[in-house]
Amino acid sequence: MIRPAIPSASDNLLNADADVDQGRGLRCAVVSANASLTNTDSTEEGKQPVSSQVKDQAPQAPFGGVEDPQTSVAILMCTFNGALFLDQQLDSFEAQSCTNWTLYASDDGSTDATKKILAEYQTRWGSDRLIILDGPRKGFGQNFLSLIRRPEINARYFAFSDQDDIWFHNKLERSIAHLQTMPPDRPCIFCSRTRLVDEKNYVIGHSPAFLKPPSFQNALVQSIAGANTMLVNGATRQLLAQVSPEAKIIAHDWLTYLLVTACGGSVKYDVKPSIDYRQHSNNIIGANSSWRERVIRLRKMCEGQRKEWSDANLSILNDIHTPLSSDAKETLLHFSRGRAGGIATRLREIIKSGIYRQTLEGNLSLYAAAILGKI
Repeated sequence: MIRPAIPSASDNLLNADADVDQGRGLRCAVVSANASLTNTDSTEEGKQPVSSQVKDQAPQAPFGGVEDPQTSVAILMCTFNGALFLDQQLDSFEAQSCTNWTLYASDDGSTDATKKILAEYQTRWGSDRLIILDGPRKGFGQNFLSLIRRPEINARYFAFSDQDDIWFHNKLERSIAHLQTMPPDRPCIFCSRTRLVDEKNYVIGHSPAFLKPPSFQNALVQSIAGANTMLVNGATRQLLAQVSPEAKIIAHDWLTYLLVTACGGSVKYDVKPSIDYRQHSNNIIGANSSWRERVIRLRKMCEGQRKEWSDANLSILNDIHTPLSSDAKETLLHFSRGRAGGIATRLREIIKSGIYRQTLEGNLSLYAAAILGKI
């Protein structure tokens, strides 16, 4: 039987890294010892849905106290006609164990109650906690990049958010704990697997657990995590800000993964979920894990979609002014050669490039695309 998702404090805090240093200025909720022993996937029937749980978890005074600027987070959220689930997304921000964040919501011309809901939360939280902006109305990719480029948005870290998910209580805490261990001048990403929920907040599965290491060879042909799980540092933000406003953005999470690995950055992918990723009929991008969706992807590959995606990504890599790492340059050289010439040349160069996808099925489709000249 399908189980209701219950991201209670005990469920969510299982995902915290054991070495979280709470002496580094993180303002975090105190949890009991037994909370950390609870299985994230442990749910019981008949319990209240996620939205009610999140509201119950929210601290009575979530934004009080002195906050350390070294842990400040700008949450970048793009909205468009997201009224149906927006309050649950916002409530999950309020329930975060680490509270040193500011939400920047860029609305791309909503015609439903989205802006009204944002205004209500702004009144409740304060205009310094929630800033509402007008998006460029050029699609979600450019809306996201418009937030990245805004000079008035300043923070130590930047979290990307959808408008219809539910963050686990310790999402920011886990993410910050990792990025604090990394050099601030090196582009870095923390990202994770997701737990999938339906429109009524019932668990319907998980995103794939990728086990191969993140790398540029992987990023050239695959995105491994949703932007809704990502926290990045200022160096990553600077990379993304170099992307032209006229660039074709296939997916901003894939773009982030691609640029960071191309320029010698670091990616931490956690197989423990950090959010409930909602699947519903209005998703711009969903989990894409069913057999039907795989067949659709195969058909689109044969029609040249993957080649078009590579063209767009390679164009962006060519335009940014931050130098690529020497390893990335070599990989890119062989990958480019593997997209031209005869079948033998394509296969030889693709093998030399070292590119790979995370699954056997994915790698088979990758080599099929190379043979067909569709990569």
